[in-house]
Amino acid sequence: MVERPRTSELDTPAYTALITGATSGLGAEFAQQLAASGHSLVLVARDEARLARVANELHTRYAVPVEILSADLLTDDGAARVVQRLQDASRPISMLINNAGYGLRGNFADNAWEDELAHLRIHTEVPLRLAHAAINAMANMGGGRIINVASVAAFTPRGTYSAAKALMVNFSRWANVFYKDRGVHVLALCPGFVKTEFHERMEMDTKFIPEWSWLTAEQVVREGLTASHAGVSVSIPSTKYRAAATLARMAPDSLVEKIARRGR
Repeated sequence: MVERPRTSELDTPAYTALITGATSGLGAEFAQQLAASGHSLVLVARDEARLARVANELHTRYAVPVEILSADLLTDDGAARVVQRLQDASRPISMLINNAGYGLRGNFADNAWEDELAHLRIHTEVPLRLAHAAINAMANMGGGRIINVASVAAFTPRGTYSAAKALMVNFSRWANVFYKDRGVHVLALCPGFVKTEFHERMEMDTKFIPEWSWLTAEQVVREGLTASHAGVSVSIPSTKYRAAATLARMAPDSLVEKIARRGR
């Protein structure tokens, strides 16, 4: 077994975390950091072969149990199977990380309605459905934690992506207060630009984005896990993006939209 790095997770008892979108980007980093801290994992994604490779690598490196669940969350069957796993009291899930998602390159009116609807569902309906199952299951077993991966775009007027993320931020703020007495803590994690496959999958040209504006997945996940265990409802990783979110609330919408148009 490899030596475990020092993270905020080391001081918490081992538990099982279910991560959607777990084979790449922030999902893969969540899996890495949680496994390194001794936690069992349930990895959810569509590509079963890729899931198996990631699971084998994590189990081999960290000697923790890693379960895989291949599911297309935009299908009722796929989402239902993840819900069923969250509700399995014989194998309790103590942390749900709603990370699955993607971006659309075009603007609302230019995109096909079917694409916009699927985009809205993966960022709102799916995480809410999983959170609904998780909250009930966690409350029955004495508590748990949910991290909804949102975006700093939630604080800007930037199309349907920011609108969907704003919904998840507001839901997380409310749920973290409302379900606190039942032992369930809910966090909206709101990163800015992160070096992952997200923008590449959108076929988005990122050359104009300044190098200083990028965050690493390691930093975002580390700050997210720390914030979750602190019981806060919203985490914006890095001082620069916390300042940007504050300015976005005060600046004219027209100015913020022009700036936000450049990215996630």
